[in-house]
Amino acid sequence: MSTATAARTGAARTAPTTGAADAAGTSAEKETIVLVGHGMVGQRFLEELADRGVTGRARVVVLCEEPRPAYDRVHLTSWFGGTAAEELSLVPEGFMAEHGIELHLGDPATAVDREARTVTARSGRVFRYDTLVLATGSFPFVPPVPGREATGCFVYRTIEDLEAIRAYAEGARTGLVVGGGLLGLEAAGALKGLGLETHIVEFHPRLMALQVDEGGGAALRRTVEDLGLVVHTGVGGQEITAGEDGAVTGMVLSDGATVPTDLVIFSAGVRPRDELARAAGLPVGERGGIVIDERCRTADPAVFAIGECARAADGMVYGLVAPGYEMAATAGETLAAAAPAGAGFTGADTSTKLKLLGVDVASFGDAHGTAEGCLDVVYADSRSGIYKKLVIGRDGTLLGGVLVGDAEAYGLLRPLTGSVPPAAPEQLVLPAGLAPPTALGPAALPDEAVVCNCHNVTKGTIRAAVSAQGCSSVPEVKKCTKAGTGCGSCLKVLGQLVNDELAASGVEVDTGLCGCFAHTRQELYEIVLALRLTSYRELLDGHGRPEARGGEGCEICKPAVASIIASLAPAIGAQGHVLDGEQAALQDTNDHFLANLQKNGSYSIVPRVPGGEISPEKLIVIGEVARDFGLYTKITGGQRIDMFGARVDQLPQIWARLVAAGFESGHAYGKALRTVKSCVGSTWCRYGVQDSVRMAIDLELRYRGLRSPHKLKSAVSGCARECAEAMGKDFGVIATANGWNLYVGGNGGATPRHADLLAQDLSDAELVRLIDRFLMFYIRTADRLERTSVWLERIEGGLDHVRDVVVHDSLGICAELEELMAAHVANYRDEWAQTLDDPEKLARFVSFVNAPGAPDPAVRFVPEREQVKPDLTILAGPTLPVRTLEGSSTR
Repeated sequence: MSTATAARTGAARTAPTTGAADAAGTSAEKETIVLVGHGMVGQRFLEELADRGVTGRARVVVLCEEPRPAYDRVHLTSWFGGTAAEELSLVPEGFMAEHGIELHLGDPATAVDREARTVTARSGRVFRYDTLVLATGSFPFVPPVPGREATGCFVYRTIEDLEAIRAYAEGARTGLVVGGGLLGLEAAGALKGLGLETHIVEFHPRLMALQVDEGGGAALRRTVEDLGLVVHTGVGGQEITAGEDGAVTGMVLSDGATVPTDLVIFSAGVRPRDELARAAGLPVGERGGIVIDERCRTADPAVFAIGECARAADGMVYGLVAPGYEMAATAGETLAAAAPAGAGFTGADTSTKLKLLGVDVASFGDAHGTAEGCLDVVYADSRSGIYKKLVIGRDGTLLGGVLVGDAEAYGLLRPLTGSVPPAAPEQLVLPAGLAPPTALGPAALPDEAVVCNCHNVTKGTIRAAVSAQGCSSVPEVKKCTKAGTGCGSCLKVLGQLVNDELAASGVEVDTGLCGCFAHTRQELYEIVLALRLTSYRELLDGHGRPEARGGEGCEICKPAVASIIASLAPAIGAQGHVLDGEQAALQDTNDHFLANLQKNGSYSIVPRVPGGEISPEKLIVIGEVARDFGLYTKITGGQRIDMFGARVDQLPQIWARLVAAGFESGHAYGKALRTVKSCVGSTWCRYGVQDSVRMAIDLELRYRGLRSPHKLKSAVSGCARECAEAMGKDFGVIATANGWNLYVGGNGGATPRHADLLAQDLSDAELVRLIDRFLMFYIRTADRLERTSVWLERIEGGLDHVRDVVVHDSLGICAELEELMAAHVANYRDEWAQTLDDPEKLARFVSFVNAPGAPDPAVRFVPEREQVKPDLTILAGPTLPVRTLEGSSTR
């Protein structure tokens, strides 16, 4: 285990010892629990032990096959989008050390001796146990297709698998996925994202045959094919062909057709990893799976099995994480209590909601309508790729359903399964804009309804967290109950329940912007736009809280309103410059001086460098300015140069030289567009498929100066290798062979979030039009100081709603959004160039209000940090040879 991994997990790994010593050395010590497997379910089991105090009285040893601790396999595909392996980790910082858990990475169990109660690891170490818990998970099933050993064949299970796939895909043009289930579609999306022409081969007559019915499968297929993937259903792989070098060249299908391909991924299901149990003589099911009872015990009372390796008491092997978590809780409770309460694990809800290739797919309850006498209520819109089916009993009971393309109602419908909904079924399947108001909402759920399926949290538990335990926000409830910390599909309902319970407790939920306005920022935006208000005073006196009218406002609403007026200035006829008239008094310190205030009282200057492209002449000007004014210089992460240490009175002098050289304000001081980063693209890079530099420059010049609720950052990558890190930006663009993919809602800040795919394979014009709409819709609806990443998760309907609005124009406002952006582009003026031409504006750039024209000689600025000069003796080391123009020398 690397030092970095040990520090992150807090693993207390002992020095190597002989097997006998390890087995016998603890015989007289406290109880020992050995966990074999450290996946998602294994980590949840450890948390259950910790929560129940078991880790305080028992030695816990974990044998992990993979080289890293437990990580989120449900979101494994996000690794292709730039999510680091560390970000997927499920192990809290210091968790292992805090609870004294011994984690052995890369050292799986190889044998179990039940009589001696020992486990032997691959390293040869032997561990004695009092209790053994098997959480070995499953392995990918590879059909016995001739040629499956050819170079270029992969499975899709671990981060190491993904690393190998991405490396091989660099030399491939076409990829094929065997399997059209959940993981198969994720794998296909990954190959598509890597720029490969992608085929899906599914033996069943439809995609996701286990989850959706024929109608849902048809809707899903249409959407998948519209994304550019080729789907083959009702056929299997008959043979994989290979070239003389042993590399894959194609696949022959069972119908005789041949699909040329350079890469094959098998994602045809999984099988329980029960080999340890079989070898130890424990009963397994006919089709695999370690047989367990309702307390997750095997036939040996000292051995438990949980997760995908186990065959539950109902005869099922569950391949979803939520049932595995329930098993982990049951096993933890059993070990913690002499007489555990409850019935144990008797079966699990297999409902699921996923986003595959950008398409929402959900199924719950009796999705296929197998109950006798049941009825179907169906809504289908093939044009929009929406299919909804509810299965209803003769008495009106909701039995199950399938949702494709629009799964917004899943969070409410699934908990209502088994009861009669408070609204007619035909109303429940209609899209939000078509459905009449109904009683369907969180309030209609009974307290015993499970809201968070991942962690089995009921509505009653959530209500109690607010009313009895004092939680007053969704984050507090998540921490208290774990609700919403799994797949996240329940977050919307969770938020509504928290607010409802707060209101029921007499706590007023004030959604107003601040003490001056009872309106939200979005409502203030609409008021300013509708009434063409150009003055903060007008807005406060006409629409502020009664007690605030006639006052001076506050530091929350003044900059927020200033931003709204600035973003709408051309449309409402306001003065466009942030330092004009009343606008100047509303700005915070940075906007007030058009520069970033630093902690020593000086300011920084950041000229705009669109796309990171800069001429030698401009580089020289920056160097001369920095030298002449003694500024500390640094290249930023956004591909431009920051100069630190300027006095207020120096700012106009510095900008006069920069503007004369052709530079503009970089708006590093404003809640506005900062940069559009780019790689070198197809002009220089041998992997580039589009001119990312040109596109980055075009986008930065188009959106420069655009005021918004928070700063905006962007990037354009010239290929799927993503060198510009577009997936971490508010809006990011990645080139494909067919155009551009647009990602939105990313954030590389304190709470990183990778962007979501909004649309793909766009032309230049389509890309710009969608970004125009997205940015103006964000500006229109976001809260004060709300990044696009937070906004996208908060706004009702999330990404699907945003896509409906900006791509499909569901609200009919796209023309207006485009007009607002066009007005901004047409009326853009560089703020520093305008300031230099206005003596009134220049008069504010003094250190003190009563300062003379020249700087006060009594005031001395001390540099916060001198320019770093390398210690060449350290860099060189002893007698490092150096090649010079004259010849060789040593130092």
